[in-house]
Amino acid sequence: MDNKKPLLAHISMFLACAFWGLMAPVGKDAMTHGLTGIHMVTFRVVGAAILFWIASFFVKREKTPLKDILLLGLAGLFGLVLNQCCYTIGLSITSPINSSIVTTSMPIFAMILSAIILKEPITTKKAGGVFMGFSGALMLILTSATAQSSKVGDIRGDLLCMFAQLSFAFYLSMFNKLIKRYSVFTVNKWMFTFAALIITPFTFGDVAAISFSEITAKTWFETAFVVVVCTFFCYILTMQAQQVLRPTVVSVYNYVQPLVAVVVSVLTGLGVFKLTHAVAVLLVFFGVRLVTKSKSRKDMEKDKT
Repeated sequence: MDNKKPLLAHISMFLACAFWGLMAPVGKDAMTHGLTGIHMVTFRVVGAAILFWIASFFVKREKTPLKDILLLGLAGLFGLVLNQCCYTIGLSITSPINSSIVTTSMPIFAMILSAIILKEPITTKKAGGVFMGFSGALMLILTSATAQSSKVGDIRGDLLCMFAQLSFAFYLSMFNKLIKRYSVFTVNKWMFTFAALIITPFTFGDVAAISFSEITAKTWFETAFVVVVCTFFCYILTMQAQQVLRPTVVSVYNYVQPLVAVVVSVLTGLGVFKLTHAVAVLLVFFGVRLVTKSKSRKDMEKDKT
């Protein structure tokens, strides 16, 4: 069973990032038809908090000391509040393509922070994998000829999305041990609860002012997809992966997001597939493989003994 854990962790991380790749165009469409970034991030955090509390009644209850609950609240500040607020609001300002490009910066932040906080070595193989994946993702997006390419990104949105990646990378590195201590549902239940308590007082007025009767069923369906699939299920998948994989390996799967975004564009007639896309796909997956196969600090310590 233990031999299957790494494979399941990689599959979980891939699926989570694939759905997050869909979230950019789906969420952007919802935020151009009656909802704002503030509305969307509130629905995401509060909706997921409710779903995780409901789910927690159907799994084994874990005793969580007050100290760890407070630490999970702090983890929620970086992994949810700063990450989701900055990314969702940034996405509402800039284009989905720009936000996808920016997500490729996260593995770089994770590699640097893991080296500083977790003392993980930056090996040549790991650095090469990150660079290869970054190059592939960037090539994939920049060479994608879309039918709706007239909208220009906004530097404010780009910077917000980039700060979101830095915040999540810090969360992965700083709270890695705490996350592995408890189940997926315990961790997310408390993280989303604290995030909801922090965000709601500032956003309640905006949400209450929504003209609900003017929002179309399509927009509500897109919002539900973002909350239930791209938040609730994806965070379960991500946490399962974090139980097994190193922060740098987890973060490098961010390159799957722009891959999915471009593939969806091609399949829906919004993009044209070129030879450079095929090259980019190879770069992305070989980059993931290099980082996955690179040695961690534990591996290097074992080699010395």
